[in-house]
Amino acid sequence: MTVPDAVIGHVTIAAEAAADKLGTNIVAFDVSEQLAITDVFLIVSARNERQVGAVVDAVEEQLIKQADLRPVRREGDRENRWVLLDYIDFVVHVQHTEERSLYNLERLWKDCPQIELDVQEIASEDGEE
Repeated sequence: MTVPDAVIGHVTIAAEAAADKLGTNIVAFDVSEQLAITDVFLIVSARNERQVGAVVDAVEEQLIKQADLRPVRREGDRENRWVLLDYIDFVVHVQHTEERSLYNLERLWKDCPQIELDVQEIASEDGEE
């Protein structure tokens, strides 16, 4: 099963919104063959809790504005260490860099095809991207 173009378009909107708020290490995986509940995982890192919140807010705002999409579920926003936005066809994981390193979702989903996203990440002030 391949991911529909419309879903890829929505994931790209989310990835661009995350990049605009200095989200880093943005990757998307086609998990449609392994999971019946969703087609794509979008994973984004943020350097601190405040930035996690900013990325999450930007993703939600842009998906509402550009695609009239709202998440059916939002989890983890109390601590802002790992926030999950569930849009049914895709799930956005915004993780603090420490959580990203600890849980290493890329390792868990390494057998899934990575979706090529044409998103430019903005270099942060300390030179990290």
